[in-house]
Amino acid sequence: MNLQGERRIPASVEQTWTALNDPETLKACITGCESLEQTGDNEYLAVLGLKIGPVNAKFKGKLQLTDIVPQESYRINFEGQGGVAGFGKGHAEVKLSPEGEATLLKYDAQAQVGGKIAQIGSRLVASAAAKVSDSFFKAFETKMAGLSS
Repeated sequence: MNLQGERRIPASVEQTWTALNDPETLKACITGCESLEQTGDNEYLAVLGLKIGPVNAKFKGKLQLTDIVPQESYRINFEGQGGVAGFGKGHAEVKLSPEGEATLLKYDAQAQVGGKIAQIGSRLVASAAAKVSDSFFKAFETKMAGLSS
């Protein structure tokens, strides 16, 4: 599964970068995120409750940031287990660039799922992933608009 897109964030690159690296900001913006704890340098442990079609699951996973170019880009590597619901793993490339007083955020994510989740159909899984992504960016944009006003 591939998700890609770009968003205009109503804040400076510096503010956007800081928020993208703040666990509390991310936790507040990720739908279903129950916890997001930093466990080491650029490493996090996350717990998410998600509903994908008829499947409700709690995923526990690890996130690691690599290929970090401060205030420009990084790669997020992720893997999570949802018990009988299955698993997910993949990575996302995130790039920031100034656009006037705002920031252009581009992302390109690749993910794989397995187990019960994979059995419900790739279209449904892709739709759920797109919904979670869209929800995150709407919440993130709203939060960043509040910081810059």
